[in-house]
Amino acid sequence: MVDHAQGDGAQAEDSPGKGLNFENTGPTPEQIEAGRRLFASPCEFFYAAQALEHLPEPRGNEVALAGRSNVGKSSLINAVTGRKALARVSHQPGRTRQLNFFECAAGPVVLVDMPGYGYAEAPKEIKRDWQGLMLDYLRGRPNLRRVYLLLDARVEVKVSDLTVMELLDQSAVPFQIVLTKADSVKPGPLKRKQEEVQALVAQHPAALNQIITTSSAGGIGIEELRAAIAEFAV
Repeated sequence: MVDHAQGDGAQAEDSPGKGLNFENTGPTPEQIEAGRRLFASPCEFFYAAQALEHLPEPRGNEVALAGRSNVGKSSLINAVTGRKALARVSHQPGRTRQLNFFECAAGPVVLVDMPGYGYAEAPKEIKRDWQGLMLDYLRGRPNLRRVYLLLDARVEVKVSDLTVMELLDQSAVPFQIVLTKADSVKPGPLKRKQEEVQALVAQHPAALNQIITTSSAGGIGIEELRAAIAEFAV
């Protein structure tokens, strides 16, 4: 996959959007097969941390999933891993207040389910605690290889989403946009959303060129996301 995030933890030197190629050719059959093999093996929860000092010792390559509350993060983790209840799906936005770690047996890959951000109704103290944990993790985790930033295909990009993108740029953490709930959007509006997000990606040097469009319910983009994560199973 082509990207303009220059390596793990390296920030692009060119100006945002320079020389970008937005053609999405998708993963190769070999990459799809690597993703299938990775997630055909057991993927198990092994740790939860509510504070930065309680993080587990780094092991393997970590890929984190971040996004606003109710963006469909837990459902996407379950779809990618082929498990119905690996990550807890809640109908109460903002419920997840810790970093949850899941290890895949077939490769040194750890999925990290991050606390949802942007939930306006949460008490200020709780928002500060769990969002502060998320931001501290992004700034300082040595084996964090990629962040998949989830955006709901049905709604506009929020200020909190833009804030996280800026933080990822500043921290030189490579990230890739994943659109969720695409099955709930008609083809025309979905294409416009993809174009809008693609233009936004061009403004962020730490962002990969290609976005991944998914639906946990319909299985859209799941193979592509598995293939992308499998790149770190080495």
